[in-house]
Amino acid sequence: MLRGMIKFILIVLCMLLIFSFSTDNSEESSSKSDGLIVKISEIFTGRKLKENERNKYIDKYVVLVRKSAHFTIYLILGLLILSFIREFRVVDYRAVLLSVFLTFLYACSDEVHQLFVPGRSGEFLDVLLDSVGALSGCLLYTLYYKIRRKLYE
Repeated sequence: MLRGMIKFILIVLCMLLIFSFSTDNSEESSSKSDGLIVKISEIFTGRKLKENERNKYIDKYVVLVRKSAHFTIYLILGLLILSFIREFRVVDYRAVLLSVFLTFLYACSDEVHQLFVPGRSGEFLDVLLDSVGALSGCLLYTLYYKIRRKLYE
């Protein structure tokens, strides 16, 4: 029971994190992405970047960083939802389908929410990417438990 409550709280926290990112207007969102790209680039180059270098790295990696963020946060959300559903002893493919479906619905609501944030847009391709992330999280979770079960048989 306690484990289930903790898992549920983690799901809510993950959803709140996603929601908080989605409330950023376009300028705030770009600033976060750009800042991350610059920090990582400076770590790899081992030096402070000049303005033109910063812009070059941002232009080159902004799409990768933003789409990776979508994929990763929804991978985590899908994994958390599947873990929670498994608390109710649903262990077959239906648990995975339900987890991905619930994550898909949340991704849809998140993209609709972004339609009301200045400078942001709702993108169906992001919903698809989010859903692939959720499916990947569910598959990783399932693989982990299959391997774990074989090790302890």
